[in-house]
Order: sequence, then C-alpha cells, then structure tokens
Amino acid sequence: MASSTVRPEDRDRLDEHDVARRLLESSAKLSYDPATEVDWDTPLDKDFHGASPEWSTLYGTAYWNELTDAQRKELTRQEAASVASTGIWFEMILQQMVLRDIYTTDATDPRFQWALTEIADECRHSIMFARGAAKLGAPAYRPRRAVVELGRAFKTLAFGEAAYAAILVAEEVLDVMQRDWMRDERVVPFVRTINNIHVVEESRHMKFARDETRRRLRSAGPVRRQLNAFVIAVASYFIVTSMVNREVYANAGLDTRRALAEAGANEHHKSLMRSSCSGLMEFLASARLLTGPALALYRRANLI
Repeated sequence: MASSTVRPEDRDRLDEHDVARRLLESSAKLSYDPATEVDWDTPLDKDFHGASPEWSTLYGTAYWNELTDAQRKELTRQEAASVASTGIWFEMILQQMVLRDIYTTDATDPRFQWALTEIADECRHSIMFARGAAKLGAPAYRPRRAVVELGRAFKTLAFGEAAYAAILVAEEVLDVMQRDWMRDERVVPFVRTINNIHVVEESRHMKFARDETRRRLRSAGPVRRQLNAFVIAVASYFIVTSMVNREVYANAGLDTRRALAEAGANEHHKSLMRSSCSGLMEFLASARLLTGPALALYRRANLI
C-alpha cells in the first residue's frame, strides 16, 4: 500500500509555493501606479515639511531651535529627498541581486514569478522616488564613492541569506519612518502618497525577504552563519549611515560643519533609530544573525 506521508522537504516546498502564490494574488489586488496615483502636477507647497520634523537629524538640537520655520521645512525636504535617493541606490542593488538569484530557476515556480513581480515593483518605486526628489527641489544625492563601490561588490558577491537579510534591513528601516510620514499632515501631500504606496507594496517584499532568509539558513553551518551575519551588518551599517547625505545641510542653507557635529551627537535621533529597529533586531536574533561582530556594527549605526 503506497504511503501518503509527505516528505519534510516536499512539505516545505509546497508551503513556499503557497506563500509566493498569496503574494502574487495580493500584488494583483493591491498595487499602485505612481505615475497616476501621485499628484505630480501641483507645484511644491513650501508651507509643508518633506518629512515628519521629529525624524530630522537635527531635531531637538540647539541648532534646530535656532532655525526659522522655513529653514526647518527646507531641511526636512532635503533630508526626505536624500532618503529617497538612498532608496533608489539600494533598490538598484536589490534588483540585481534578486535577478541573479533566480537566473537559472524554474520559470513555472511561483517564487520565480513573485521575484520578477518584486523587481517590477522596485523599478516603479525607484522612478517614483526620483520624481519625488526632483519635485522637492533636491539634487541627485548619492552615497560616498567608496560606499558606491562597496555596493557594487555586494550586489555581485552577496548570495542566499546575506542578500535577502540585507534587503530586509533596508526595507524595514524605511518602512518605520515612512509609516510616520504618511500619516503626518505637516508633510507635503505628494510625499505622503509616495510613502503610502511604498509601505503597502514593501510589506509584501519584507514578508518574502524574511521567508527567504529563514529558508536559506536551514542549511547554514556555524561558519557560514557567522560570516553572513557580519556581511549583513556591514551592509546595514553603510545603508543606514548613507541615508542623509552631508550635502543636505548646505542645500538647506545651513552651516554644514556645525550641522554635522550636532547631528552626530543627537541622542533624540539615535534613540528614534534604535526604537524603530526593535522588530528587525528581534528577527535577526531569532535567525541567530546577531553575532558579536555584527552587534558591534549595529550599535555603531545606532540600530541597537
């Protein structure tokens, strides 16, 4: 008599296919076209902030208290544009890593089809962020050249759990701040719409990244786990520390040297970053990716 027992590896594969199918269904039902959903035509209203002021790197400092209301609003617009530009930079890395990961996989597999859907989402998001930054009156902010080159190496060499966990880190940090911005009526309406689109669609991406990280770690031995925990932490450090470009202060009409000094010592902003990453750190801990060297980098980036 044939056994009806399903092997564990087959059960896992069925579960993974089911997750991918549900993500595809969700994407079909709830996705946005930024070209038509965002109000690109109304001129920028400078009576609004570009981001919730509490998320500004200078909020709560002596320098912030000296700024006029108009200066504070211009600073948050430049900072929001910088965050968007950093998002574009990492989304381009993400797209290449995912495409490389699925290059030789079965095209009939729902996970393959979901991965292409995610890449398509990221393409739209990058265009949306680019148009948003331009409308905020900001230049094309980029990470430092050394960080750009490290990103080039990372997207070429990172694989498995290192790639997907790094994707998760970048998206989780953006998700928390953008949830605040999209609800804040002090933030210019078109930015709130951009944040809402990104939050809704990235929730599916984060679900996939968590599942893929756990799946890839099933076969990871202690050496591989230690190595990738450190790689993920290095990627996270450079992503987070690149979010606000130093040029935002000059472009907002501020003293760059003083702004950098006060931003670097701003305990309010450090505390905000740590609290916003609590859920992320719990996930990394549950995946046993918070090793000693990794923890040191997360602390240095004020993520824990």
